[in-house]
Amino acid sequence: MMQKVSVIVPIYKVEKYLRRCVDSILEQTYTNLEIILINDGSPDQCGEIIEEYARKDSRIIAVHKENGGLSDARNVGITFVTGDFTLFLDSDDWLERNMIDTLIEISQTYKADVVQSAFFYAYADHLLYDDRLYLKDDPPLILNNQELMYELVKNDVVKNFAWGKLYRTKLINGLPFKKGVLFEDVFWAHHVMKRVEKYVIVHQPLCYYFQRDDSIVANYSLENLAILEGLKERHRFVEKYYPDLVNESYKLILKTCLTHYNMLVLHRKKDYKGIQKRKIRSFIMENYEGFSKAVQRDKQLRQQFRLFTIHPYINISFLTSRKLLRKLRLLRQPADLERIELSYRV
Repeated sequence: MMQKVSVIVPIYKVEKYLRRCVDSILEQTYTNLEIILINDGSPDQCGEIIEEYARKDSRIIAVHKENGGLSDARNVGITFVTGDFTLFLDSDDWLERNMIDTLIEISQTYKADVVQSAFFYAYADHLLYDDRLYLKDDPPLILNNQELMYELVKNDVVKNFAWGKLYRTKLINGLPFKKGVLFEDVFWAHHVMKRVEKYVIVHQPLCYYFQRDDSIVANYSLENLAILEGLKERHRFVEKYYPDLVNESYKLILKTCLTHYNMLVLHRKKDYKGIQKRKIRSFIMENYEGFSKAVQRDKQLRQQFRLFTIHPYINISFLTSRKLLRKLRLLRQPADLERIELSYRV
């Protein structure tokens, strides 16, 4: 008998994209699905749209709730799950027709607790695929728990995203998403992964991660700093359960601190009196020894760290000059992602 897969889709102000998302689930070649659509108090026509779908397909459960944010909507969705496996999907993203079929087959073949799919960054007129580490036809990557946690902390191969992965439902039971924060997945993923014995990554891109025009650079806000709190919370978890990964954790925190410091400089008016910049700098200096030890084998990050500790603006000047040299082709460009042009707009 086919095992049931529960698909959870939180929905808020996405009437423009919602049908594309839901249709991609309904058209899956794997049919034993439970599709949980959570209208998170959306003020547009999303509620009516999911009711329309629920009337047409008995696999759909339409849930309506007051607005509480992405985490709250996911948590509510989890309470309706009866499937053996669970898949999260954001309502402006969509799936290849064979995604669930492929992930189920991989899970059964390798007896995996979680299967992760590669994905496309989907823009209006093109797609990007990250082929810097693996190619689409490379064999699946199999990770044990220690290897998985290393990759999660490093944040290259295993991302913190909740979406794009097929979970055995028992793994996520009792692990709610933290409410009221951005980057909620950063607060959640490591708790799930601690329970995983075998994790498999499929390099074939099977889902589409839609990139809207409202980029983080143009719409940066202080709420984006929540990712630092998530990484700090995870660091304490790493110190307790995976002490061998402390240096990797420090490195990602440092990279993130430097990135957000630079964003705050770019958006000076949003950081009243420079309070957040001072907090970041104080945190880096308070943890100087940990960061210093962690960057010893990373030449580029070590250089940025030293410049920042002399003065943050020296590091910013260094990064600006390096960007200019790359533009003038006097410095090697970083590897690009594979670009696929589309003959239509998505």
